[in-house]
Amino acid sequence: MRLRFGNAARETFRSLHGRNFRLFFTGQIISQVGNWLTLVAQTLLVLKLTHSGVAVGALTACQFAPVLVLGPWAGLVADRSDKRKLLLIEQAVAMAQSFALAALAFTGHPPVWSIFAVASVGGLTTAFDNPARRAFVVELVPEDDVQNAVSLNSALMTSSRIFGPAIAGLLIATSGFGWCFLLDGLSYVAVLVALWRIDPSTVRSSPAVERGRGQVRAGLRYVRQVPALWVSLVMMAIVGTLTFNFNVVFPLFVTRTLHGHVWEFTLLYSVTSVGSLLGALSTARRHRVEVRDVVRATVLFGVAMSVLAVAPTLAFAYPLAIGVGFTSILFMTTTTAIVQLRADPVMRGRVLALQAMVFLGSTPIGGPILGAICDAFGARVGVLVGAGAAFAAAGWGWSVAHRRVDHAFEGSPGAPTSEVLGEDLDGAVGSPVGAV
Repeated sequence: MRLRFGNAARETFRSLHGRNFRLFFTGQIISQVGNWLTLVAQTLLVLKLTHSGVAVGALTACQFAPVLVLGPWAGLVADRSDKRKLLLIEQAVAMAQSFALAALAFTGHPPVWSIFAVASVGGLTTAFDNPARRAFVVELVPEDDVQNAVSLNSALMTSSRIFGPAIAGLLIATSGFGWCFLLDGLSYVAVLVALWRIDPSTVRSSPAVERGRGQVRAGLRYVRQVPALWVSLVMMAIVGTLTFNFNVVFPLFVTRTLHGHVWEFTLLYSVTSVGSLLGALSTARRHRVEVRDVVRATVLFGVAMSVLAVAPTLAFAYPLAIGVGFTSILFMTTTTAIVQLRADPVMRGRVLALQAMVFLGSTPIGGPILGAICDAFGARVGVLVGAGAAFAAAGWGWSVAHRRVDHAFEGSPGAPTSEVLGEDLDGAVGSPVGAV
């Protein structure tokens, strides 16, 4: 039994045997915890200053609108660039953004517009970070370990959500908002040092894309022509717009509907992330994902959100949140699995950027809408709207999968393998989940 457990553990964590990925993993897990300090503190600071769900939604729009606008071009930059150097630049800018937020928060009562302005800078870094970081993961390990590496990266991003919100709640209650932003800025030292120490001579770099005309349009056409990619991205756009806006709905649900305190919102977020971590680790040894798996995961996500919406008290909400976290990461890993490696390597940055655009970029659309719904009808209705969106996405995906999308895809050019696992979008600065 002990030998079997040891073998399973080695298989689950085998990508960490490589020095480059181990450095990347260590730096990212420290930095991602810091990112969640900023994400939670920004949300609660705006809520404290304005007492408005619409304002919280507008903050989310500032954080992710650049992803919607710049996503395809940011992916093209990732395809053309040395991803390690690009990440070093982007992370340095993100560090400066966190220090700027700290300076504003330490003034005591910063103008809301200034928080929105600095959040928009964070959105710019997210737009360029997401495709570069996720494509870089593929280059850090041997090809046989790619599916394990991206799944572990998903677990990494998810685990940061367990500790980050809880630490943020503690700091806000005892020391104030400024310390959250300051510690996040300092956490970037870890990821910058890790990126600097990675040996570029051992990175399995993808071929750089030469400059040319129409390359963004070529990426869009490519995705549209590969059914599995197209279906996954459309479902992700629907769910990302109305279901994954936890940053908007959860604080309103806890403080207004369930009459909890700020620190109880951060605890609920951490409990949700425990479920997400369990979901991510449960997929680490999986070898095949199809569109029908995405549909199943989306239905389960909708069911979990529906049950959470009727929780009468926080005591009931905590265990239900584990189910929300577990099913949300099942959705993320299955959708990203198809996108991550079914794309041609020369298109990978653009395809991943499109995924970030439809997921993180859909948040600016859904955030203000859900904020207004919660203000007008209550946060329970906001949660139920998210559940309904998941069911709608699953219904559309099922109708397409029923026409054998996967069969139509088999043999498509530029598809390295169908035996893949994905990472989520968590970890982008201010990500509503993850990653993506």
